[in-house]
This record gives sequence, C-alpha cells and structure tokens, in this order.
Amino acid sequence: MSTYAPFAKPLYVMLKPAGSFCNLACDYCYYLEKKNLYTTEANDKFIMSNALLEKFIEQYILSQTQPQILFTWHGGEPLMRPISFYKYALELQQKFGKGRQIDNCIQTNGTLLTDEWCKFFHDNNWLVGVSIDGPQEFHDEFRKNKQGLPSFHKVMRGIELLNKHNVQWNAMAVVNDFNADYPLDFYNFFKKMGCHYIQFAPIVERITRHKDGRYLANPMDGSNPELADFSVTPEQWGNFLCTLFDEWIKEDVGTYYIQLFDATLANWVGEQPGVCTMARTCGHAGVMEYNGDVYCCDHFVFPEYKLGNIHNKTLTEMMYSEQQLSFGAAKENTLPTQCHECEFLFACHGECPKNRFAFTATGQPGLNYLCKGYHQFFKHVAPYMDFMKNELMNERPPANVMGWKPQ
Repeated sequence: MSTYAPFAKPLYVMLKPAGSFCNLACDYCYYLEKKNLYTTEANDKFIMSNALLEKFIEQYILSQTQPQILFTWHGGEPLMRPISFYKYALELQQKFGKGRQIDNCIQTNGTLLTDEWCKFFHDNNWLVGVSIDGPQEFHDEFRKNKQGLPSFHKVMRGIELLNKHNVQWNAMAVVNDFNADYPLDFYNFFKKMGCHYIQFAPIVERITRHKDGRYLANPMDGSNPELADFSVTPEQWGNFLCTLFDEWIKEDVGTYYIQLFDATLANWVGEQPGVCTMARTCGHAGVMEYNGDVYCCDHFVFPEYKLGNIHNKTLTEMMYSEQQLSFGAAKENTLPTQCHECEFLFACHGECPKNRFAFTATGQPGLNYLCKGYHQFFKHVAPYMDFMKNELMNERPPANVMGWKPQ
C-alpha cells in the first residue's frame, strides 16, 4: 500500500469563478455539461459571489504551509467574469496575504481578450494559459462557439494582444483523433508564433447518459461506456509523442519547453514531475465550483467525488479528509499487476486515473487506455533520457543531448 504523505505538497484548489459557463461550445469539452449538476440552483448564471470569493481567498491563504501561494482561475471561461471581479480578488489577496508572495495564473480560450484585460494581466504579473489546438484547420474542427462558428481568428487576435502587452503566456493544445496524425504541423505552428511553453493534452472521454442530462462517463464507470469518437487512440498518441520528440531533440532542448518531456525527465532523475498525471499519487489538487462545492479533481467533478462545500467545511478539512486522502492514494494502490511489472512504471505511474478503464492482457481492470502509446514513447526516448540524466548528475546542461546519437 502507498505511504501517502498529503502534507508533502502545498494544498491546491483550482477556482471556477463562472462555473462551467463559457462563450464557446467545444465538442470535446469535459466541463460544459457540469452546469447540469446545478440546474436547481437559485444562481442560474453560475457566477461566484464576492462574499464567497472572500471566504475562499481567506481560507486558501490560511491553509498554505509554504511562503509562495498560487491561485489558478479556470472554467468554463473565467473571462466571463469582469475585470472588476479579479481586481477585487487582488485586493483580498493583499489583505489576507500579509506580505506573502502570491502568484496568479488563468486558463482562457483567448477569444475575449482585450487591451484592457492584457494590461491588467501584465501590470499584475499574471501567467495566462491559452487553449489553442494548433493551425486553423485543427483548431476549428472542434473549437466553435455556440452558433457553430469557428474561433481560431479570435484566439489569434487574443494572442496578438497578449504579445502587444508583453504578457507571459503558454499554450494548452488538445490532441484528438483529427490532429494527432500531424505532430510536426502542430509543433511548427507554435514555434512560428514564438510560443516556448506548450502543453499537449490527449483527449479521452467515454459516453454514457445521466438522468440530469450529462453525457460523459464517470472515469470509474465499469459498465464499459462507448469511447467518444474525438478521443485520440493509443497508437496515435504514441506516434505523436515520438515524432514530436525527434523534432524537439534536434535543436530545441532548453529553448522550447514541452510539459510532458519535462515531466518525463523529472521522473527519470527522481524529481517531482510538476504535472499530476505523471506523479506517483494525486489528490493534492482539488477544484471549487462557483457555489463553493469542492471536488477531488477537475476531471472528477461528479457527485461521487464531491468533498463538501466551503460554507460548511474548511478547505483544509476537505482536502485532508479521509475521502481525499484515499482518492490520492488510490492512483498507486489500484495499479494492475502489468503496471507493477512494467519497466517504465517510474515514468508514468499509470498516468491519470480518469484514463484507467482498459484491461490488461490477463483481463485485469485498471490499465490506462493510453498505455500502449506511453510505452512506445518511453522506450523510444529512454536512451536520450539516460543521457540527459547523466548530464544533470554531472552538473552539465541536458541540452547537450542535441547532436548526440545513441550507440
């Protein structure tokens, strides 16, 4: 069994100031349907009140055991709230922070960015994550607004404004069944626009039917729901990563940062990977909805994974509850035998539990759906990771791997 140490990491709760409310209607979005959990709420606009914001910020700061505090604003689309809401948040952070270092990051689809927003982000040193799925053909395949119109040009306009105001930003790109076969087109697009920090996220969802109208399956639903047709296949994911890595290793190490490659190297040298999906355990990162409901994880916003509400319990009580501790430890404790016997267990730790609905060769449940792709990737990059690990151990830059060839 895992010896899970919850206090080894800072308590982290992602905030949903507008709930699942969004101006886009992306086909593969896992969060839009969460509004069906709150159809009986009096506040049908799914927006967080200033009173609840104050309660959260005070509790969140008080719960931190480290000097640096990170707030993450997510959605839906968090820019559905006005700048005044976030200015008030900064006032509250200053009030309760009492001199501690506080950082903010926000994830946006980029279509609502204006000069005013970008000036605010720049002046207050916010990190902005922009959701963009590569070139226009790829992006507009799934990322449309509620009228079915494409969003690419509005996102690009938003990025232009971020650059104009010198805002620090990075890209979050969803890899799906449509764009996964074109990793170089994907990568070169981001390089051409000068984006040096990129997160490639594989989309995997299953379809079912809930009584309240939701249609995405609970990650732990064992009834074998149908795989959504936009999901990337394990083979596509493995080929995507290997091709991308071969391009990156030529001349981009230390210049362009791809989250999964950084996380892989971290696991290779025995450090924390910096992304929960590749960590040994999870559970330290929860999410709070606009009404104060707290859930185990952003991908586990289902009734079964609700920890409580901030009006009735403190963040500390919920995030260090037996339910949350068990949730975090289960990532390791429920791994099938095939994973325990895998030479690359240290590199992926079974990846995200939400994707562990496949069966092993012996019929044991709990295998990650993307396992074949990850195994292909780790086997492909192992010699390079070994080389970079050796460079780091000898206090040399891992970028020395560029130009090196395996024997």
